[in-house]
Amino acid sequence: MSSSLARMVRHALTMMVGTLASRLLGLAREMVTAALFGATRQLDAFFIAYTLANLSRQLLAEGALSAAFVPVFSQVLVRDGRDRARSLACQALTVLVVAGVAVVAAGFFLAPLLVRLMAPGFSAEESVLALGLTRQILPFLLLMSLSALAMGVLNSMDRFFVPSLAPALSNVVYLVVLLASFRLWGIWALPVAVLCGGLVQFLLQWFWAGRLGVLLLPARPDRRDTDLRRMFFLFFPYAAGLSLNQVNPIVSRMLGSFLEEGAISVLNYADRILQLPLGLFVIAISQAVLPLLARHVLDGEELFAEVTRDALRFALFIVLPVSAGLFLVSDEMVHLLFRRGAFDDWAWHATSQALSMYALGLPGMALTTVIMRALYARGLPRDALFVTASSVGVNLLFCLLLMGPLSYRGLALASSLAFAGAAAVGYHRLCGSLGRPLKLLRWSWLVRLLPGLVALVAVVALFRFFCPYPPTANLSLRAAWVLSVTVAGGGAYGLLTALARAQEWNWLSNACRKDDPS
Repeated sequence: MSSSLARMVRHALTMMVGTLASRLLGLAREMVTAALFGATRQLDAFFIAYTLANLSRQLLAEGALSAAFVPVFSQVLVRDGRDRARSLACQALTVLVVAGVAVVAAGFFLAPLLVRLMAPGFSAEESVLALGLTRQILPFLLLMSLSALAMGVLNSMDRFFVPSLAPALSNVVYLVVLLASFRLWGIWALPVAVLCGGLVQFLLQWFWAGRLGVLLLPARPDRRDTDLRRMFFLFFPYAAGLSLNQVNPIVSRMLGSFLEEGAISVLNYADRILQLPLGLFVIAISQAVLPLLARHVLDGEELFAEVTRDALRFALFIVLPVSAGLFLVSDEMVHLLFRRGAFDDWAWHATSQALSMYALGLPGMALTTVIMRALYARGLPRDALFVTASSVGVNLLFCLLLMGPLSYRGLALASSLAFAGAAAVGYHRLCGSLGRPLKLLRWSWLVRLLPGLVALVAVVALFRFFCPYPPTANLSLRAAWVLSVTVAGGGAYGLLTALARAQEWNWLSNACRKDDPS
């Protein structure tokens, strides 16, 4: 089993390299957007429009299509060869194009209703702006659907780097288009930049899949194709669960429209910073663990439970220090990234407060994401749907309870509490399906992590006391401060967990060995 875990860790590390470039460029994208537009009602309108379009990325690229397509395509590739696998992928491409065009057309006509539902607190003028932006950005749904299919092909063929790097190129194109056109088009340059970036993201993966012998061109779907039917049979329950999961950000933005001007924007800025560790660690680990879990699902309940427990522990080993660090230095992080141009002091402090609340939810996000992959691998979409429904219920409850006393901070905290609740429910359902407890948080494992976490907090506190962040210094000095405290805190955590002989270091070591047979 150690070789399987090493392979999972290696694939996760490969994805992390590409994802790091993508997320850093994503932060640069938000920095430029913040400098050009600040935190205004006009930008709130764009983020309402973008939320609708961005659902496809989270639903397809990081969710249902991967969970349904990758196992079926992988089995066909091994069983019937590359030609048959290419035929299946081309049929799926045709179905996606037809369905995507239909969804975009429906979205165009339903946009007024969608905007009213998502931003009931907008004035008539703001709603008209959000409506126009929504209609302009809708084709992004189709582009991300096609990109997700190409990504599934590449992941099935053990190619993880290019799919993780494609969003980085998308962000570069976004920045170039935005900087070239914002003076001419203003806020309307944003959807154009998003569409251009999405097109390039798809084309890169389409080209790479073609190089590997799977050229994705439309082919007439065969209704008698059992593999195609099985793929979409798996897709719909997964899509239902993940669609329900997207209710949470919609609820946050909908309720945010009743709060002060800029509330939606600061939540978005905080979320964009959160996307760096989320994509770099949580999504990378969950994407890498799916093939591993799918292979072990036939090896018996005991081995599957052991692999799942170790994957969950590895996720927590990585995410817990990230969550603590992000919570502690949220103010400095936001100032470094966004405090310039139209992004004023109120936007700075508001975004940092929202980020600190979001950071508390990272461990819950990590656990929930891996648990959902385990449920998918075991073919339990109903359990996954139940987990998601519980998350939506908890989020809505705490949003309503906390938005009054805590404003936008309450909406961010509600999201973190929802992920914690979903992790607890998912853990219970998964253990029930296995007929045994996973024994995830045993003291013998926790005791190896706690000294490292305490050391991280102590190092950051000492750093802030003896060498406080210089908000008026130049960019290089401020960046050096954030980098130094990150390295010092992370180094303290890594050193003490290594001295405590945390088993995760063995997995990382095995994954980095060139002569590892896995």
